[in-house]
Amino acid sequence: MANKNDAKILKTVTGKLLQTHLKEGTLIPGEEISIRIDQTLTQDATGTMAFLESEALGIDKPQTELSVSYIDHNTLKQDFKNADDHVYLQSIAAKYGLYLSKAGNGICHQVHLERFARPGKTLLGSDSHTPTSGGIGALAIGAGGLDVAQAMGGRLFKLKTPTVVGVKLTGHLKPMVAAKDIILEVLRRIGVKGGVGKVLEYFGPAIPHLTVPQRATITNMGAETGATTSVFPSDEQTKTFMDSVGRSNEWSELKADDDVEYDEIIEINLSKVIPLIAKPHSPGNVVPVTEVEGTKVNQVCIGSCTNSSFEDLVTAAYMLKGKRVKQNLSLTISPGSMSVYYALAKHGYLADLIGAGARILECTCGPCIGQGQAPKTDAVSIRTFNRNFKGRSGTKSAQVYLSSVQTAVACALTGVISDPREMGELREIPMPQHLRMKTALMVPPMEEEDRKEIEVIHGPNIKPIQCMEEMPGTLEGETLLKLEDDITTDHIMPAGVYLSLRSNVPEYAKHVFEPVDPTFHDRAKEKNGGFIIGGENYGQGSSREHAALCPSYLKIKAIIVKSFARIHLANLVNFGILPLTFKNQTDYDRCDQGDKLSINTTNLSGEIFLKNETKKIDIPVKTPLTEKDIEILKVGGMISYIRKYNK
Repeated sequence: MANKNDAKILKTVTGKLLQTHLKEGTLIPGEEISIRIDQTLTQDATGTMAFLESEALGIDKPQTELSVSYIDHNTLKQDFKNADDHVYLQSIAAKYGLYLSKAGNGICHQVHLERFARPGKTLLGSDSHTPTSGGIGALAIGAGGLDVAQAMGGRLFKLKTPTVVGVKLTGHLKPMVAAKDIILEVLRRIGVKGGVGKVLEYFGPAIPHLTVPQRATITNMGAETGATTSVFPSDEQTKTFMDSVGRSNEWSELKADDDVEYDEIIEINLSKVIPLIAKPHSPGNVVPVTEVEGTKVNQVCIGSCTNSSFEDLVTAAYMLKGKRVKQNLSLTISPGSMSVYYALAKHGYLADLIGAGARILECTCGPCIGQGQAPKTDAVSIRTFNRNFKGRSGTKSAQVYLSSVQTAVACALTGVISDPREMGELREIPMPQHLRMKTALMVPPMEEEDRKEIEVIHGPNIKPIQCMEEMPGTLEGETLLKLEDDITTDHIMPAGVYLSLRSNVPEYAKHVFEPVDPTFHDRAKEKNGGFIIGGENYGQGSSREHAALCPSYLKIKAIIVKSFARIHLANLVNFGILPLTFKNQTDYDRCDQGDKLSINTTNLSGEIFLKNETKKIDIPVKTPLTEKDIEILKVGGMISYIRKYNK
């Protein structure tokens, strides 16, 4: 399929991965393509809905090489709801022939990196931090649950060919400067919108000195730039890591051509990188640690899918050994996997952490998604996580900062934000030659013959998918809400205490936009739906499709913004909400909450005007969709489309 137009991209690691999986289209930036997916992953916060969608579509077994269902987000089981979800997921895994990673086995991205991710493979996951596996040389992309369900059922995954940004790394990291500081430096340069429509591909003379856990930290948090994914080459460091987890036979080399040309280049001299920190309330609000040094700290949390590897936690243990955290401060540690937890115990590092006053939490996402450890009112919390959106911690007034493990431990020991370089140098972390994979909480697929008698168990909180109605020729309604830039999926559909409602759309929909406007649900019901106006990067953050599914349930007809985040845009199409962007961004100022709006939908491929009936003006808008997307929207979303056309 290659031609002169896509020859340049084929010299990149990204292009090689795309080309070997390309089924439709050509690799021209911005052009739509379809690729084959080798592996899928889901997690319990998105997986329950993904499998309900699979049932609705008649998918009853994976057509992929490997599909894994992880339970890692909500494991507290405060009542029957999550327990029922987990039983449902366990019965689905048994019926469909999936791997099941049970609660406590670890965070999906860390476990997948250790056990399943392979160089040269494609991975589609219903979690926005799926690009973690790009650290091992896979093309790993986050998507909505419905897209993952379809990929599991053998359908191709559609995306626009990204531009490939080469991130050239030179030099060497100095003592107490971490891989987390590298990705924070990338975010400092390009922000939370700078990666949209792009893949960040890392290359350069510093690459051989970065371990796979370090690379995974970088690719994981690359999601915060809006990038489609991030990727490293597969080299000797990759081989060393795969040897350590007992998968040396799955290693293969994957690298860019010597004469590779990137669409853009970002060059970072690691010798000049310093400890950085993301201030509240955005991962892109990055400054040197020294700029906020001395700020009193109330809580430190180490872990999440970004920094919970054995290497990360041994770093913390080395810094804490023989010392004690400040008494007026809480320090928590969340191991990324049961295998990491076991290795910490086996090699004595767990004792160092506990002895210093750290609280050891379960191997789950935990505080990162607002599941426990909410800070006190007005607290300063230092976290090695990837997101610090306002209220995500569970406390609206909390000031959450994102840092490296080294900076976080320095804060825990001093009680104030501190430059870790003041703590002295950290001796080299001794990695075990073999990181033993613990299997007690990993359930392999059943044989097909044994799956026939398995019953899928639906608890009372699990409600079936409801198909949306066909789109009428004219959409009419009121502007229910006008929003600013960078509205996240946490703003649209809060997680935390509401995770137990993910399989119950009517109940979860009661909390749509609750962090922004607690009256939204009641107003939407009273007005029989309506419109939403937003700014740039609308829908950034999590891949949670509920941020489209629940507004669709409330009959939100269209969302008109300056620009959309990639995954959320796809989710809106899947659930029948018309996404539009202003042709002239200044027209954002010509719409206000309460205005009556209408849109003629008969020709969405041509000129489209948003009629502001209240102000009696016509506003030119456009749709960032393909003809196929429009066709899907017209029939009420993807499930209706597949049912109607059986394709």
